[in-house]
Amino acid sequence: MKKPELLAPVGSFEKAKTAFKYGADAIYVGTSNLSLRTRVDMNDNELAKIIEYAHSINKKVYVALNIYARDNMYEEIRKQVKILDAIKADAVIVSDGGVVETVKEIAPNLEIHISTQANTVSYHTCKFWYNNGAKRVILARELNKEEIKDIMRNKPRDLEIEMFVHGAICYGYSGRCHLSDFLAGRGANLGDCAQSCRWAYNLYLEEKNNPGLMMPVEQDEHGTYILSSKDMCLIKELPELITMGVDSLKIEGRLKTEYYLATVINIYRHAIDECFEDIENYDYTKYLKELEKTKTRGLTTFYFNDKNNKDFQEYEGKQYNPDYEFGGKVLQSDGYKTIIEIKNRLNVGDTLELIIPEKLEPIKFTIDKLWDYETNEEIDHVNPGKKGQKVKMI
Repeated sequence: MKKPELLAPVGSFEKAKTAFKYGADAIYVGTSNLSLRTRVDMNDNELAKIIEYAHSINKKVYVALNIYARDNMYEEIRKQVKILDAIKADAVIVSDGGVVETVKEIAPNLEIHISTQANTVSYHTCKFWYNNGAKRVILARELNKEEIKDIMRNKPRDLEIEMFVHGAICYGYSGRCHLSDFLAGRGANLGDCAQSCRWAYNLYLEEKNNPGLMMPVEQDEHGTYILSSKDMCLIKELPELITMGVDSLKIEGRLKTEYYLATVINIYRHAIDECFEDIENYDYTKYLKELEKTKTRGLTTFYFNDKNNKDFQEYEGKQYNPDYEFGGKVLQSDGYKTIIEIKNRLNVGDTLELIIPEKLEPIKFTIDKLWDYETNEEIDHVNPGKKGQKVKMI
């Protein structure tokens, strides 16, 4: 039995530092145009900077090239593969067979990981990708644990298996969805998903013999979120995943905040370490308690325990926990005064939780005094205001 890799999502250099600081073994990032998150602020220089930093602390970086490519995209793909090879990416995440062949041709030493977008649901498909140069396969999220066990028993011995354990679930099968393209003109499988499944919809019944006579079908005054899914959470299932021998456990969310990344990565880091050291006495409840503080649409195990599970739709459209907000990012502290980049309104008397690397339980404290960073005037509250506004507090 081996400890699985904890793999975290990153959309910038600052988020990469956060992910590693809070316990990620490896991160995955996208390019500006050829991954499924083209709205992430990323360019080749930023990517090279992230990889150099990661390697300096013995961490890994996997880069997504997982669009389904049209023929007119291959010139750019070839250029990008050459760049990734030159800046020493640890692996490239691919879903398209043509892109796989291009990577093998241009950068034969660049490790290939098959994206969850490729819908791998069997050990037969794992063998196909292995025979075509894949080092790792990222399984489809729709599998249940018995199917995963079967794959682990029958896959090629040195083929690595990665799977998602936390984060958003696409309404479309393994992310293959045309809804965004249809409604917003933004192709999900070309990296520009508008997340149309998260929108509120007004539904109506029309009486056949009276065209135009509409009866609304609504969940509440905001409409119904009939297409929206809860977020996957397999924190309780870590003992089974570790026993199965899954190589890498993946968190979703390259567009998430640093607060989200710090919280979720920190929790899974502690949970994986505890479970691996004492699998028989693993207690997931304290980890779940902390996870429920993050922005979420509700949590579900999806199909992991039951392939007939229907309890993963989020009819209320819930997008966050109203009891907790991202207060700010600590920039500097001398033990008496702390400088924070403000992300939400803070008031004297507010209770904050400080998320510390290598500690599961956050440190709680109450704001006694606030000062404006530039004028040094004492104030009773501060708003995020302009980008980069800072405040001192005790």
